[in-house]
Amino acid sequence: MATLADSALAPRVRLLPRGLPGELPRLPRVNAVDLLQRTALQLADAELVVDLGDHIGSGRWWRGLATLTALVAAGLALGSNIPVLPAAGPAPLAPALQAEGRSAGIGPLALGSPMVRQAAPSPLARRLAEAPERPRIELSATVGSGGLESALRRSGVGRADLDALQQVIRGGAGLRGVMPGTSVNIVLGRRETKAVPRPLEFLSFRAAFDTKMEVRRGADGALQAKAIPIRIDDTPLRVTGLVGTSLERSARAAGLPPRIVSEYLRQLGYAMDVSREIGRRDRFEIIVAHKRAETGETQMGELLYAGLLNGRSNVSLMRWGNKGEFFWQTGEGVRKGLIRTPVAGARLSSGFGMRFHPVLRYSRMHQGVDFAAATGTPILASAGGSIVFAGWGGGYGNVVVIDHGKGMRTRYAHMHRINVRNGQRVEQGQNIGQVGSTGLSTGPHLHYEVWQNGKPVDPRSVKLFGGTQQLGGADLKRFKAEMARLKGLPGAGA
Repeated sequence: MATLADSALAPRVRLLPRGLPGELPRLPRVNAVDLLQRTALQLADAELVVDLGDHIGSGRWWRGLATLTALVAAGLALGSNIPVLPAAGPAPLAPALQAEGRSAGIGPLALGSPMVRQAAPSPLARRLAEAPERPRIELSATVGSGGLESALRRSGVGRADLDALQQVIRGGAGLRGVMPGTSVNIVLGRRETKAVPRPLEFLSFRAAFDTKMEVRRGADGALQAKAIPIRIDDTPLRVTGLVGTSLERSARAAGLPPRIVSEYLRQLGYAMDVSREIGRRDRFEIIVAHKRAETGETQMGELLYAGLLNGRSNVSLMRWGNKGEFFWQTGEGVRKGLIRTPVAGARLSSGFGMRFHPVLRYSRMHQGVDFAAATGTPILASAGGSIVFAGWGGGYGNVVVIDHGKGMRTRYAHMHRINVRNGQRVEQGQNIGQVGSTGLSTGPHLHYEVWQNGKPVDPRSVKLFGGTQQLGGADLKRFKAEMARLKGLPGAGA
C-alpha cells in the first residue's frame, strides 16, 4: 500500500469517466520532416504555369488565367507603393559656361558647331574690313598642250611677268619649248591690292632632260634666270632574254616599250622569217639608246642593235649612218629584198599551194600565205614601190597591191583599214594598213601574195632582188668596233 507520504508526493490526476461528454479526442503525433516532404512533392506535382493557348475554356485554363491575373495585380500593387527617392539635381550653368561648353564640344558643322575653343574678344580687338591675304603663295602646276605660258597664266602670273619671263629665258627652252607634262614650281609674292596680280617671286621647271631652269626676282625687282645642268649617264641599255612562247611578249615583259619592240621585229623581219625561224629556246638581244639623269629620271631613245641567238643562223644587226639604216655584222645592208613577215609578231596560219577553202568549201590553189594576227595590227610594205591598187577587191576584201619594179608585185588582202592611196610611193617597212577580216575570211589575218612576172610564187622561197649597200674601208672598221662595244655592255634581263 502506498503510504501517506507517497500520496502526498504523487501528481494529482483528474480521472474522467470514459465515455463522458467532456472527454477530449487524442491527436496523432505529427512529424515535421514528413510534413515538409509531402508539401514539397505536392508543389512539384502542381502545374503553376499554364499554357493559355492549350485547352481553352477548360478548368485548368481558367485556373491558369486566374493565376496570371493575380500575379499581374500583385505586381502593380507592389510597384505603385515604391516611394520616390529624392536627390539633389545639378546646379544650372551660367550662360558663359554654357557657351564655352558648346564651343569645346563635338557637333555637326551644319548646325553651327565651331568645334574649336573660342575666346571672347578683348578690348584690343578690332574688326577688319576684309580678310588679309597671305604674304606668299606656293603653287605646283603641270604644263599642258598650251605650253608653259598657259600654265603660268592659269596659276595667276600677270602679263607683265610673262613678258619678262619670255625675255630672260629666251636663250633656253622658252615659254613654248617646255614639253607637256612638265612639273612647274611657282611662288607668288605679296601684292598691294587685290586689283593687281601677285608678282612672281620664284619659278623652277625642267627646261630639258639635262637642264633645270630657275627664275628668281632680284633685289632690283627684275627677274633673273639661271640654267642648272643635270649630269646624264648615256650608256646604252642592253636587254637579253629567252623568246619563250612569244618573242613580242617576252621583249615587252623585259621592260621595253612597244615602239622599240615593234622596230626590233620589223628589222628582224628583213633578215629572217619571224613566224617560222624562231624557237622557244632562242635568245633575243636588244640594245637601245638610253639616258639616266642624276635625279633618277630615265629616257629611252631609238633602237641601236637587234640580235637573235638561235645556234643556227644568228642575227646581228646594228644601226649605222646618217639615214639610220641597219647593217649585218659583215657591213652588208639588211634591206636587200622582201620583208619575210610583213606583220610584226604574226603567226603563219596557212601556206602556199592547194588547200581546202574554209569559206567556199572546196579545194583550190592558195596563191599566197596567211599570217594570223589581231585586228588592227600594222601591215608593212615588204619592199619599196608604188601603189597600183588600194580599195575593195571582192573576195580579197580591202586589198593593196604594190609594184616593186623588175616584174615583182605584192598583194595584201582582207585588211581592216587601208592607210595608202593609188599612185602613192611607199618605202620598205612603211605602214600601209591594218590586219582585218574583210571579204571571204573566217577571222582576222593577212593574206600575202608575191607575183613574179605575172605568176604567183611562194613568198617564203622568193630570191633576193635589187642591190644592197655595203660598208667598206675605214667606215667598216668603225662599224665593227662600235658593234663590239655595244655587245660588250652588261646585259639586263633573264
